[in-house]
Amino acid sequence: MTELLTAAQMRAIEQAAIKSGEVTGLELMERAGRGVVEAIFEEWPELAKTSGRAVVLCGPGNNGGDGFVVARLLKEWGWEVEVILYGDPEKLPPDARTNYERWKEQSEVAVRQINPPPLVDDYLKFPPEFDLVIDGLFGTGLTRPFQGVFTLLASEDARHLMRRHGARVVAIDVPSGLCADSGRVLGSVIEADLTVTFHDMKVGHMINDGPVNCGLVRTKPIGLQRQMSNKVVQLVSNMSVPWTKTTRDHKYSHGHALILSGGSGKTGAARLAARGALRIGAGLVTLGVLPAALLEVAAHVTSIMLRRIEDGGVLSEILEDDRLNALCLGPGLGLHRARELVPVALEAGRATVLDADALTAFADDPADLFGQLHENCVLTPHGGEFARLFPDIAEQLAAVPTTGPACSKVDATREAAKRAGCVVLFKGADTVIAAPDGRCAINAAHYDRSAPWLATAGSGDVLAGFITGLLARGFAPMQAAETAAWLHVECARQFGPGLIAEDLPEQLPKVFRNLVT
Repeated sequence: MTELLTAAQMRAIEQAAIKSGEVTGLELMERAGRGVVEAIFEEWPELAKTSGRAVVLCGPGNNGGDGFVVARLLKEWGWEVEVILYGDPEKLPPDARTNYERWKEQSEVAVRQINPPPLVDDYLKFPPEFDLVIDGLFGTGLTRPFQGVFTLLASEDARHLMRRHGARVVAIDVPSGLCADSGRVLGSVIEADLTVTFHDMKVGHMINDGPVNCGLVRTKPIGLQRQMSNKVVQLVSNMSVPWTKTTRDHKYSHGHALILSGGSGKTGAARLAARGALRIGAGLVTLGVLPAALLEVAAHVTSIMLRRIEDGGVLSEILEDDRLNALCLGPGLGLHRARELVPVALEAGRATVLDADALTAFADDPADLFGQLHENCVLTPHGGEFARLFPDIAEQLAAVPTTGPACSKVDATREAAKRAGCVVLFKGADTVIAAPDGRCAINAAHYDRSAPWLATAGSGDVLAGFITGLLARGFAPMQAAETAAWLHVECARQFGPGLIAEDLPEQLPKVFRNLVT
């Protein structure tokens, strides 16, 4: 797991190090600036072999101070550098002011100073003349919509102009205009080709609009100690292999999952979930099927067992077998059937995944569902289902942000998990998983883990099956959700474009083999 920090958490870590005497603010600023230059030359080694032209945009805070360090180091490398300061140098924070003075001592070219409200026409002309545009305007400290002269760089015309002339945009910490906590755009944003952040990535790099605007993200150490807490968001990565069967095991050693199906013509989603549960290692998987759909399902499955489950009474009798230790309700279940069977399943107290129809069935009275849930449940809503169960939280998430830090998908999922009293997995390319105690993780299908072909019918049903299979094997709900989400993306990446949901479970053997070789 990798830690993801909010802006406040990062500031607290820096301030603690400075207060302890471990490091000074000036030293941190110097390390950050060096990290930016190192990342630029590592990403584009051809730039290290020549002397190019750069413009460094410095804001009124410490992000601007980092920019002055970058400008000085590029000039020492032999580059022609122009610095534009947005604000009054007399009002810069002490460390940023020191680096402003250092730059002035080194450069014969005066710092161009812009005080709002500026005349904008002159400043749209500079990007094509430069090889690098360094965005050191606001970084993680932005708390209000990004407005003014440099928002011109956020326009489509300016982006096209810079791309056409080969100018690369490098953001220090986060692109200006992007909320570091939520990944949401405050006003407008300068889209970067490379974002260089420090110590650890920020939550906003991985969710919402962050991946679209950050380009590549590179993290540079600046000599700070790591701190762990429940409030830190984890990035799901480098999962250990969950395949732990031994020669002494038998099928019941790895659990028995029961997945409830809908009626005739609507069994495909449950069959996908069942296949996922079996492939991920559940010892046995049974589909609970309406009598009218038995022949349909039997024609499609072999290693998955079938049970007739007409109603809640039959389900209650079947659950007297305590070897059935994980349940999945929702995929293709039907709203009426879900409303009848979900309370019976929850009363049994087994590890339970509720997805799709099992969530929508309670849209008229979410509190009724929440009153029945227990700590061994996992809810797996997509955006629409989340809004039906948590309409007030979804409304906050959808509101246009006017101040930062903005409401984030992390905030929303944590609040939902606390209200539901169980793990909530909020699906998407930036899947967020939260537990009622505040633990939170992001499984991001972005950057080098991008898998856009996962947006296909039935992929969510397979994910529900993956989680159910891991629950059957004895994984805790949070661990099952994190591991399943990570493997879900790995399976998509293993297959590649052209993926359909049926392909996902069949990639698991290859993914497992790759993890151990």
